[in-house]
Amino acid sequence: APYKRDATDFVLWKPSKDSEPGWASPCGIATNGRPGWHIECSAMSWKHLGQTFDIHGGGIDLVFPHHENEIAQTCCAFEQPRMANVWMHNGFLQVEGEKMSKSLGNFITIHELLNTEKFGGRKWPGEVLRLAMLRTHYRQPIDWTVSALEEAEKTLQAWADVAGRHKVGVGSTAGTAHPSVVEALSDDLNTAAAMAAMAELAKAGRQNFEPAQWLAGSAEFLGFDTSGWKSRADLAKDAADIDPALQIQVNALIDARIAARKAKDFKESDRIRDELDKMGIQIMDRKDANGEITTDWNVKS
Repeated sequence: APYKRDATDFVLWKPSKDSEPGWASPCGIATNGRPGWHIECSAMSWKHLGQTFDIHGGGIDLVFPHHENEIAQTCCAFEQPRMANVWMHNGFLQVEGEKMSKSLGNFITIHELLNTEKFGGRKWPGEVLRLAMLRTHYRQPIDWTVSALEEAEKTLQAWADVAGRHKVGVGSTAGTAHPSVVEALSDDLNTAAAMAAMAELAKAGRQNFEPAQWLAGSAEFLGFDTSGWKSRADLAKDAADIDPALQIQVNALIDARIAARKAKDFKESDRIRDELDKMGIQIMDRKDANGEITTDWNVKS
């Protein structure tokens, strides 16, 4: 800006036009104005967290100039050597290879993923979304794709199969993460490495009880609900034990839901899913070898 005295100057008090919000300056500036963007964040941090606090987060695009300016003005105001002890900057969020943006029309919220069929033609369980995000280190960009969510769902099902074979979930490791998972998380919250450690536990747990139990404990530690985890064999047995009349009713509703989705009648599709949910039926959509979406189901435990 032409009124800067130095290239590194930044705005503490922004002059306001007559049509914009503005107040009398607290430091004697003649023109009405409002706090600069950086001042707002320093003031809020100071009010709620104090002059120095532990962790400051934000997107990678805020490192310069926003966070550098926050540090400069906060440290000068309070004569402290630092504003925050740890700065954690997350990578950009992309959707199918493009940066998420309202202008591109690819903006989607967690609420929409959970409650609508806007993304991928279906609703997504919260635990699938959690795993899809944990698989990428927080500093790296996340490419939010339908295939990534489908892969996360398959991984959760595989974990449930491993743990369900051994009937694990209660014992000395319940809710306790395996040391390899803790070691990964202790290294700059490396969730990607933690997921790799979980994959090793799942592989070993196919044949052995202890790694399967560690797998369930680590999953609980990361916020996953393992109480309903069952092996594929147990799910098949449950399906075989279901009353034939209920099977006919559920299959008819699922067929009607598939037809509604093909007709893009998502309101009716949601209504049928909700009806099945009230009946205690859990449905799981997946793509077959031809790319067609099929639906599996089981009775909730």
